[in-house]
Amino acid sequence: MSPGLDGEGFRNDPTTDMESGSETSEKVSHVVVIGAGPAGLMLASNLVRYGIKTTIVDDRADKTSTGRADGLQPKTIETFKQLGLAGPLLQKGARIYDICFWNATPSHPLRRIGREVHYPPGVVDVQDPFILLVHQGMVEDIFLEDLALRGVEVIRNLPFSRFKETERGVETECEDILSKRPRFFTSQYLVGCDGAHSKIRKSLFDTPYQGEHSNSAWGVLDGVIETDFPDLWSKAVITSETEGSILCIPREKNMTRLYIELHPGSAPIDSKAATEEFVVQRAKAIMHPFKVSWETVEWFGIYRVGQRVAKKFSSESEKVFIAGDAAHCHSPKAAQGMNVSMHDAFNLSWKLNLVVRGLSPASLLSTYEQERRKIAQDLIDFDYDHAGAFASGDPKALAENFARNIRFISGVGAEYSENALNLPEKIRRGALQPGCLMVPARLTRYIDANPVNLQLEIPMIGQFRLFFFTSNVKSTSPFLETVCAEVSSARTVLGRATAAAAASYAARGQPATEMDSYTQPQRYVPVSKLVTYAVVTTMPKARVEIADLPPLLQSSRWTFYLDNLMRMPSATEKWIGPLGDGEVAIVNIRPDGYVGSIGRWNAHKADSGSEAVSWLNSYYGAFLNG
Repeated sequence: MSPGLDGEGFRNDPTTDMESGSETSEKVSHVVVIGAGPAGLMLASNLVRYGIKTTIVDDRADKTSTGRADGLQPKTIETFKQLGLAGPLLQKGARIYDICFWNATPSHPLRRIGREVHYPPGVVDVQDPFILLVHQGMVEDIFLEDLALRGVEVIRNLPFSRFKETERGVETECEDILSKRPRFFTSQYLVGCDGAHSKIRKSLFDTPYQGEHSNSAWGVLDGVIETDFPDLWSKAVITSETEGSILCIPREKNMTRLYIELHPGSAPIDSKAATEEFVVQRAKAIMHPFKVSWETVEWFGIYRVGQRVAKKFSSESEKVFIAGDAAHCHSPKAAQGMNVSMHDAFNLSWKLNLVVRGLSPASLLSTYEQERRKIAQDLIDFDYDHAGAFASGDPKALAENFARNIRFISGVGAEYSENALNLPEKIRRGALQPGCLMVPARLTRYIDANPVNLQLEIPMIGQFRLFFFTSNVKSTSPFLETVCAEVSSARTVLGRATAAAAASYAARGQPATEMDSYTQPQRYVPVSKLVTYAVVTTMPKARVEIADLPPLLQSSRWTFYLDNLMRMPSATEKWIGPLGDGEVAIVNIRPDGYVGSIGRWNAHKADSGSEAVSWLNSYYGAFLNG
């Protein structure tokens, strides 16, 4: 049995050096996170929100000040909204709604050959159909402030040295840069979010990365540009058959980022020759006849293209994990790295919460690698073709590759295969599909008549969401009464797991902030810390009262919704397709916003409620203790 949240099985006294046995100060946590970039901070922020004791260390003296990753895709914007962290980023970032293609040949000077909407509404269904350009340090700031509000700070100037798995968990050693002394941390789990050169990955595997590394080198310049190029404030792909390629991306604070191909041929460039001035001259040659100069340069860097993924994302014991760039690397031109990395962390965070609290068996953690390594491989495959199209200078191939992968690029096309968490639907009728994300849907919250976005409405605080869809609450009342009574009782997995969750959160709660007093996240988990129960009905408000609901759902009054906004399709039709007379659909949503399972029953049929309870038992029993 895993040590519980009260620290059972972990020492709170000073421990000994890994080899010498000398006594050193010790910090005991449930999870130690190495690396305070976007992935590490996303992981730590969510774990702390869930009430998991977390230590996060970083080898740097401060957060990222300039450069590095720069773009948030639509799904990542949605995730930040779900976490209540999007506001400052949306206020400060630049937005990209379109993409332009430019081409020059020996016989034709540089000219625009196409312009497209970046995320066409008929192809990508997102609420925010743009890329939000904010540099990595701004993203880190959001998480650092959130952690500070909950009483946690990054421990800095501590490069990772090594770890050792023990019966108690994991002993991690870091070296304090300032004192030159080792520091030791004990935890149940260790997660390496320490970048492409991850020491934790190298400690875990003999073959740290699988994939390819090319000679293709690119320069990156962030700065304020003076130019007569007309598409500076759109995303622009510029290709010269003789000089090479540039990707132009608008940035915050009136800046522009240019990714500049340094050698259109196959010979590798000497890194010493790739100075800032050399890269500037390459940019001018590629953009000729347009004039380009820099008022200021905030950041300059060089990178070589490679597409690689770690052999595994965890140790054999599944006590040590890697996420983000530590697990996969690729070219930065499709603005994917920071996005995929943070969603690695998001996927792992809620699973660690359930396992650390004893609400799920440790085997749940194996789904992290199952799901996120697939996404990493999908990313590598896309990026290989994407980078190849850039390198070939073929604008048509580049545009076709982009169009073919646009859902994946946006983040909403990151889809998981069947496993215990994602049960295939026998007949798909609506847009929702197990292993896929929720799609935008708008309806009315009953209690206060506020129009809300269903995919954003319920805050993500580590819980599942269970939606009942019914066209008539009253006629399907016997079905709802049966299901709600059973999932509240000790006769079912959800009932027993809910009781265990109540005890766990009573022992170790979730730290609140001042903002929580305004947003009231706890109103969404009034009957279970493990599940938010919600009802969506197409009934007019005048014909239904909260008192018409079963007691469980009456207590969940903030998650009673009316599908009455006269949109086509309606929220119900969009999510699950048309509902027949007396039909009830149940949709289980995972804590990370992915659809877990969808079931339908004829509520007028005898024993349909019992059948639904059995179905819920089977689904949740596959990964919850109970």
